[in-house]
Amino acid sequence: MKELKCPKCGSVFTVDEADYALILSQVKNREFDAEVNRRINELHQQQHAEQKAAEAQLEKNHLAELNKKDQEIAQLKSQIAQSDSRQQIAVMEVRQKAQNYLTQKEAEIAKLKSDAEVKQAETDSKLAVLKEQYEGKLKSAQEQVEYYKDLKARLSTKMVGETLEIHCSTEFERVRPLFPNAYFEKDNDASGGTKGDFIFRDFEEGIEYVSIMFEMKNEMDETATKHRNEDFFRKLDADRNAKHCEFAVLVSLLEPESELYNTGIVDVSHRYPKMYVIRPQFFIPLITLLVQTSKKSLEYKKQLAIAQNQSVDVTNFENQLNDFKDKFGRNYRLAYEKYQTAIDEIDKTILHLQKMKEALIGSENNLRLANDKLDDLTIKKLTRNNPTMKTKFDEAREQNNDLIS
Repeated sequence: MKELKCPKCGSVFTVDEADYALILSQVKNREFDAEVNRRINELHQQQHAEQKAAEAQLEKNHLAELNKKDQEIAQLKSQIAQSDSRQQIAVMEVRQKAQNYLTQKEAEIAKLKSDAEVKQAETDSKLAVLKEQYEGKLKSAQEQVEYYKDLKARLSTKMVGETLEIHCSTEFERVRPLFPNAYFEKDNDASGGTKGDFIFRDFEEGIEYVSIMFEMKNEMDETATKHRNEDFFRKLDADRNAKHCEFAVLVSLLEPESELYNTGIVDVSHRYPKMYVIRPQFFIPLITLLVQTSKKSLEYKKQLAIAQNQSVDVTNFENQLNDFKDKFGRNYRLAYEKYQTAIDEIDKTILHLQKMKEALIGSENNLRLANDKLDDLTIKKLTRNNPTMKTKFDEAREQNNDLIS
């Protein structure tokens, strides 16, 4: 049992354990709820205060940010104003430069127009001169054509060809000072069964750097069988190869109506190597062109000549060495044969001397025996059985004794 005292009246009463526990539970629950409510109120008040403080701080920070933004905006406006001012100045400078550039270009255009007018006048003048020269050359060419037509009408076929050769020869002689080292002569060597008309060769420092075989062809207009240029290509190529020429050129008046051959220098290397067909007026220009082109390879030909000379020197050295070997071998064989003969003769001499030695040894023995016999020879032996000689020796001995006395 538990005693409880009433807080209002002060009376004391008892309660069992269960009631006490129930009352205690109720008291605790009310106190707990009251504490919870108080605590919640405190938290609400604290949160409200913190919220107020945060709002105040946010307001303060916001104002500060606003002030900062206002300052930045003012600064940006100032910079924009300055930039606008600089931009306006830059625009003015650009406009001024553009104006100056346009003024300069207009002046240049005016100068170019002026120069163009001057050049046009000069060009017109040059064109007039060139036109006059061209008309003069055209007139000259027409006169030459008429001349050749008239010439062909009056000459035989053989003389036409010869006249073309004379023309080319005369043209070359007119410009020969341009080719001081050149050889230009008729091809008179027909040992191979055929020959060309002219051979041109030019040299520098003794080295041939260009060579041309020329063939001149023409025919009468009235000739029944008309030849074509290509009819002579094979022979010209054969002549070029036979005379060891680098280029082959057909100077032709054949096919007078051909647009191909009337245009100028015609390269027919697709048919035969380094072969050209020309009209007579291109005779000297083609020689000049081939000479200038071939001179570019002159240095290589010089090196080739040096290499060939070196090869010849080596070959000569090898030939001389082989000749020396042959002569030395021949002399060696002769010397060996002489040596062998001498050895044989020495052997024979030795054999002969050996025989002489044996004969001398035999003679020595005989001389020794003779000497021994001589040593053994005495007056007694000589006079033995010879009374006459004994008497003579006795008389000689007695005379000798008398002289001594």
